[in-house]
Amino acid sequence: MERLDMRSSSSIAKSFGTLVAVFGAFVETLYKGPPIISGTAQSDLHSQDLRPQGSNWALGGLLLAIAFLSIATWNILQAATVKQYPEKVTVVFFFTLFGTMQCAIVSSIVERNPSAWTLNPGIAMIAIVYSATFGIVLRYNIVTWCLLEKGPLFVAMFKPLGMVIAVIAGMVFFGDSLHLGSVIGAMVIALGFYTVMWGQAKERTWSQTVPLEDWKHRDDM
Repeated sequence: MERLDMRSSSSIAKSFGTLVAVFGAFVETLYKGPPIISGTAQSDLHSQDLRPQGSNWALGGLLLAIAFLSIATWNILQAATVKQYPEKVTVVFFFTLFGTMQCAIVSSIVERNPSAWTLNPGIAMIAIVYSATFGIVLRYNIVTWCLLEKGPLFVAMFKPLGMVIAVIAGMVFFGDSLHLGSVIGAMVIALGFYTVMWGQAKERTWSQTVPLEDWKHRDDM
């Protein structure tokens, strides 16, 4: 787990880098700015087609906040779990098992129409198999391994970095426009991300050279 000692430069770097990365995510989300690279007209048409009708942004934002709070809590609990029981595959198996049971119960209550559960061969089946294989099994095995090796802060820092990846993927695959706000936000997120990584690397170097009992009495490096 992470150690926080504001007298050390590594802890200051991790705290400052986290705040900077979150600020960069806010900039990329709330500030659009003028376009730097214009997208294709076809991409704009698809964006209009995919835009939900009558969407509730307040409820969506609240649900997203709850989801990310739950993910942060899960990262901390999962990191503590694999520290005590470092069998990553077994931990992920039981995590997905109980998650599947919960989803099955909730889904059966929310969706009562049996025809909605009919799955025909095609793109829908491919999407479900792909999501189950890469989005759940492979992803959570990698995340659990990172939680064991690097800790929850390292994993959480990839959330704002994922926004930068999403912008790049949108440009490459959908021809989305690149706006000034996305560039500024990406630069700020990258600065925060690498600041946290520097702090963790320095802390790891310190922990390998200094006995554990001296952590509480260490001076600023």
